[in-house]
Amino acid sequence: MYWTLELATKLEDAPWPATKEELIDYAIRSGAPSEVIENLQEIEDEGEIYESIEDIWPDYPSNEDFFFDEEEY
Repeated sequence: MYWTLELATKLEDAPWPATKEELIDYAIRSGAPSEVIENLQEIEDEGEIYESIEDIWPDYPSNEDFFFDEEEY
């Protein structure tokens, strides 16, 4: 399973919280690339409810990762 920012953004508007099956259904209905569906299918699922993309991809960049803070430099 591999995620890129481009693939992960396909799930930003998913119906969170959601199960693995709900996310797969959303990805199919929204026309997400097959890589997104394959990544979701590879998740080892024990009936978990996922609250956000961070539950699936812990390295998902946050807004803090994108904004430059002039005070830090």
